[in-house]
Amino acid sequence: MIDKTSLWIVIIGLGIGSFFLRFVFTGLVGERQMPPWLLRHLRYTAVAILPALVAPQVLWPSGTDGQLDLPRVSAAVVTLSVGLVTKNVLAAILSGAATLYGMLYFLG
Repeated sequence: MIDKTSLWIVIIGLGIGSFFLRFVFTGLVGERQMPPWLLRHLRYTAVAILPALVAPQVLWPSGTDGQLDLPRVSAAVVTLSVGLVTKNVLAAILSGAATLYGMLYFLG
């Protein structure tokens, strides 16, 4: 178990870091126009967040003690395929969720 002092130092440090990252764009940049190259790169931020949140649960799922399993991998493949074909995020998420729960139900 982690020491309470260390835990609070980490929590406060992450809070300060998170505040600083937001302040840089809102407080320091403020009313100024951002350069086009930065705006072009910022468009990809939202696209990168969902895979970054999901990838650890597909590659090292805690439910299987870090072992790959067919339901999670198949749900990831279906989600990626539906997303690429339809260009619809909601359809991709729903199809992946249905595949995951269906495979978990059928495989036990």
